[in-house]
Amino acid sequence: MKIAFIGQKGIPAKNGGVERYVESLATNLANLGQEVLAYNRNDYLTEPLAEYHGVRIINRPYINTKNLANITQTLAAIFHVAREKADVIHFQGIGPSLLCWLPKILNPRVKIVATLHSFDYYNDKWSGFAKMMLRFGEKLMCRYADEVIVLTQLMADYVKGTYHREATIVPNGADLYNGTADNELRIWDLKKDSYILGVSRIIKLKGYQYLIPAFKDLKTDKKLVITGDGEYLPELRQLAGNDPRIIFTGNQKGAILDQLYANAYLFVQSSEMEGLSISLLEAMAHKNACLVSDISANLNVVQDTGFVFSSKDTASLRDKLQFLIDNPQEVENTAQKAYERIQNNFLWSDVAQKVLEVYKK
Repeated sequence: MKIAFIGQKGIPAKNGGVERYVESLATNLANLGQEVLAYNRNDYLTEPLAEYHGVRIINRPYINTKNLANITQTLAAIFHVAREKADVIHFQGIGPSLLCWLPKILNPRVKIVATLHSFDYYNDKWSGFAKMMLRFGEKLMCRYADEVIVLTQLMADYVKGTYHREATIVPNGADLYNGTADNELRIWDLKKDSYILGVSRIIKLKGYQYLIPAFKDLKTDKKLVITGDGEYLPELRQLAGNDPRIIFTGNQKGAILDQLYANAYLFVQSSEMEGLSISLLEAMAHKNACLVSDISANLNVVQDTGFVFSSKDTASLRDKLQFLIDNPQEVENTAQKAYERIQNNFLWSDVAQKVLEVYKK
């Protein structure tokens, strides 16, 4: 089967949940013997690749502005994939799905699958017009895609209630980390169990504006490490002030990101809203105990294998952090449970098999 992924900035992922989803899913599908194409922005990588772990990469031009980058890249990919005679085109997110109807005109036999990753119109970076178009993209996805994939039961219920459309639930995944956690991250003078970690795009919805004040009130010599980049970073740096315990690492990937996860004392997911956080799954797969906000998307992941605080409540977050710093045995016991939950429910290899079944339908 020939499968094309459209709507991601590119792979291998540098940041962003959609890019990590596509990289992991596409490479696992290639391992299953499928012919897989992934469309990259032509300047996404410093040195463009033609192939990555069995996935053919096609670099396409786009208009590099905030409002036009995604849609113009999608349009260029659609016209190219029409010549590829793909069996399935898999759209990523509601923005690219504004054009999910177009491939059917160019190739009526192609099947369209779309994944609803998150409700992007809640992100404050978008203008009112952009938010309206994102909602329209969601509507077109649910009307024209042959199959809609969602990440959680909550999202499936939303699609059913809003668009009277059945969606298939396939969660995100993670790969179990079996490496050593003994290395020291000398770049930032970090050692095992010496810091609390957050990993995500740096946008307001990730809730770091609650985590940083909560951390600054703690009685601890541990550090707070925030890994990622985004438009909200200047505000967070200002909020952190001159506290030497708070470290911003920028985007990290590969071995460095593995070591940041594996050596952390605790992982914190302070989001106000999520689809299904790949960072949270990856933290659990690295045997991290996790403290999460009590939004449904987080609770569905951790269940009884993590710790919870009240979303958008700095005092609740501070008190839970202090408790966990003062009770390391609780942290250690929960970390093992989190690891086992990933092993039993959220492996990328299993996710790929489930998505392949959706394609075969």
